[in-house]
Amino acid sequence: MGETLYDKLWRSHVIRDYGDGTALLYVDRHLLHEVSTPQSFIAMEKKQRALWRPTANLAVPDHVVSTTDRHLPIPDPLARAQTQRLVENVARHDIPFIPLDDRRQGIVHVIGPEQGFTLPGIVLACGDSHTSTHGAFGCLAFGIGASECGIVMATQSIRQRRARAMRVTITGTRGPFINAKDVALALIARIGANGAAGHAVEYAGPVVSAMSMSERLTLCNMSIEAGARVGLIAPDETTFAYLKGRPMAPKGEMFERAVAYWRTLPSDPDAVFDREIVIDVGDVEPHVTWGTSPEDALPIGARVPYVAADAEPARRERHGRALAYMGLSPGQPLEDIPVDVVFIGSCTNSRIEDLRAAAAVATGRRVAAGVKALVVPGSGLVREQAESEGLARTFLEAGFEWRQPGCSMCVGMNGDTLASGQRSASTSNRNFEGRQGVGGRTHLMSPAMAAAAAITGRLTDVRKLMGTAS
Repeated sequence: MGETLYDKLWRSHVIRDYGDGTALLYVDRHLLHEVSTPQSFIAMEKKQRALWRPTANLAVPDHVVSTTDRHLPIPDPLARAQTQRLVENVARHDIPFIPLDDRRQGIVHVIGPEQGFTLPGIVLACGDSHTSTHGAFGCLAFGIGASECGIVMATQSIRQRRARAMRVTITGTRGPFINAKDVALALIARIGANGAAGHAVEYAGPVVSAMSMSERLTLCNMSIEAGARVGLIAPDETTFAYLKGRPMAPKGEMFERAVAYWRTLPSDPDAVFDREIVIDVGDVEPHVTWGTSPEDALPIGARVPYVAADAEPARRERHGRALAYMGLSPGQPLEDIPVDVVFIGSCTNSRIEDLRAAAAVATGRRVAAGVKALVVPGSGLVREQAESEGLARTFLEAGFEWRQPGCSMCVGMNGDTLASGQRSASTSNRNFEGRQGVGGRTHLMSPAMAAAAAITGRLTDVRKLMGTAS
């Protein structure tokens, strides 16, 4: 029987199989940021451990950094201390570091691929749940806890439980303005926020093969919101073209040798998956969330749902709580919901293709009165490219704020937050209670949909705004 991509990645990295479904895996690459690692360094140093391979690590500040006044000290004392501690720790341990004033600085899950630090065939870990993003390159990437970050730094290995394999095959023809974010939200709505728990999800099919690396990264990023720690896409010519010439990727003959190996990674034709799901993208419409979980997603033309009369008590309770928190009523058209703030950014949707999609909607239009709209590029390099292409000018002329790179309002740890009761249209990955600020109400959507919401001041079908609705 053939092997899946996940099988191949797992097998090639097992140091020791414990015989109980877990194994000690070798970790090729480790990404660090300022929030998850302070305790890791303290624990490691208390045990007088040194880093096993300093150059197998790459650090960058991203979660708590300001997206406006970079020349000023970080106002929050905890955030300031976390960032300074990262600077001190990487210097003490000789870890490659992208500082705040470096043009390459950005969100850890954007700069990893951008620098060629993320490669097919490797195991990559990071103290952040959205590390599944990197699986878009055909690598085994997953988030770990702070204590595990210390273990990886000291031993270059980690014990993990083997997952079951799920394949999501995406077929059909995409309609206008349907992108990876819509597909991800449609999938999560279908299987639930825990629907892929215990699985490594491989995305496949002609639609995935036609996606850019940016869209593939979005798809794998959202895997964790379906309950899977791992999202995967087999490497192909699109992957190789993206990586060629990246600063930390192999060069010359070594690159050609690497590509020859990477070509062996896709799942074998006779590989068997524990679960198979097929999505016809022709049936997918632009999606938005209405509740407090990514599974609370519906096509934009739908209405806030009623809970089924025969639903389980726990489901009824969660549904009612979500409606109360979001300030919505069953039967309310999604397109009637006003927004106060629009956020375009995050490790899910802050790459150049995302900004192009949003700018196309903003061109020649103005942000609605009373709406605050901000665009936060995923890295300094994305920011530079957007400026060189004229996208920044488009956003500014339309009334958007053009920010410095960072996690920003996705996690709300840097002062970019909603006030209680404010409602946002957001391209981020989570709409949990308080995620973007205490009492803040978040609706998830694609960059084009978020830009449309900024222009109209409410949740909007971008196809209608752009004249492509059938």
